[in-house]
Amino acid sequence: MHLDIDLTGRRVVVVGVARGARRIVARYRAAGADVDRFDTVASAVDGLDGATLVVLVEGARAAPPCASAQDDVLRQRCRDTGALLTRETAASDTGHVSLVGGGPGARGLLTLDAAAALRDADVVLYDRLGPTEALAELAPSAELVDVGKLPGHHRVPQAGINALLVQHALAGRHVVRLKGGDPFVFGRGSEELAACLDARVPCTVLPGISSSIAVPAAAGIPVTHRGISHLFTVVSGHAPLTDEEHLHLAGLGGTIVVLMGVSTLPQLVAGLGRAGMRPDMPVAVVERGYSASQRTTSGMLSTIVTAAGAARCQSPAVLVIGEVVRVGLQLQGSAAHLARLTESLAS
Repeated sequence: MHLDIDLTGRRVVVVGVARGARRIVARYRAAGADVDRFDTVASAVDGLDGATLVVLVEGARAAPPCASAQDDVLRQRCRDTGALLTRETAASDTGHVSLVGGGPGARGLLTLDAAAALRDADVVLYDRLGPTEALAELAPSAELVDVGKLPGHHRVPQAGINALLVQHALAGRHVVRLKGGDPFVFGRGSEELAACLDARVPCTVLPGISSSIAVPAAAGIPVTHRGISHLFTVVSGHAPLTDEEHLHLAGLGGTIVVLMGVSTLPQLVAGLGRAGMRPDMPVAVVERGYSASQRTTSGMLSTIVTAAGAARCQSPAVLVIGEVVRVGLQLQGSAAHLARLTESLAS
C-alpha cells in the first residue's frame, strides 16, 4: 500500500543513530517536515507528542535492537498520540558508486533501478543532459553537484570527476554519477569505473536509454525498418571524421546516427558526399529530444547544412542519416492527418 502524506510543517520523529538515519532525516526535511531524531526507542517514547509520523530506523547503524517490551511501548504511544509508525532501513557506512544512465532527459525514461539509486544517494554528480529538472525530488537526501560539460567548456575536468567519485565513496557515502543517455555510450563511464576499481571502491553500472535510439524515436524515426534498414551505426560527432571513416560509413549502408554532431555537420556531409553517398539521402536533425522544445529539421545530404543553418540548429541534437528518415516523416505525416481528422470529427 502506498500513502501520500503532506508533511509540510508537521513533526516527524526519527528513531535511530545519526549516521544510519542521515538519509531519512534529510529526506523528510526536504519534504518540509519538522524533524526530531532520537538515538533509542527509550529516549523517543516521551517525545512523541505532536508527531504526525514516527520512523523507526532498522538494520546496520540503526538504534540498538529494542526489546519486545520497548517495541510494544512505542506502538502504544503512537496509538495514544495518533502518530503513524513506519520502519525504514538504515543507511550503510560502506561507500560505493553507482554509474547511472539517465536517458535523454525525460524523468519517465529513468529505469526503476536508477530511480532507486537516486533515492538512496548521499551525493549526486550530474550532467546537464540527464533528468535534472526534478533532481531535488528524485534525490531528496543528496548533495547535488553539477559537473556537466558544455561544448568547449568543462566545468570539472574528467580527472576531477573521477577524484570526486572516489573521495566521497571512501568517506562512506553512496555516490550516484548521473549521466544523460547511457554511461557507456560516449559517456566516459568506463573511465569512471576504472578509477573506482583502481581505488578499490565498489561500483555498480546502471544502464540508461541511449539517446542514439530514443531521440530519433521521439521524432517518429525508427533506426531500423523492415525492407529499408537492417543495421545502424552510432558515431560521435565531437570531432571531424577521417576520409577513411567517411568511406566506411558510406559503404556500410543502413542508418547513421550521430551524437554531438551539430558543429561538425558540414564536414560530415562533405565527407560522406566525397565517399559516394548520394545527394538525395534523407537527413534529420532532432534537437532537444523529449523536451517541450523538441524540434526536427529535415532535408537531404545536399541541403541539410543550409536547412540546419537557417533553422539555427543547436546542441543537444541527434543527427539521423538514411532512408529511415523518410519513413519517419511519412509516419509523422500520417499521425498529423489522423489527429486533424479526429479533431474535426470531435467538433
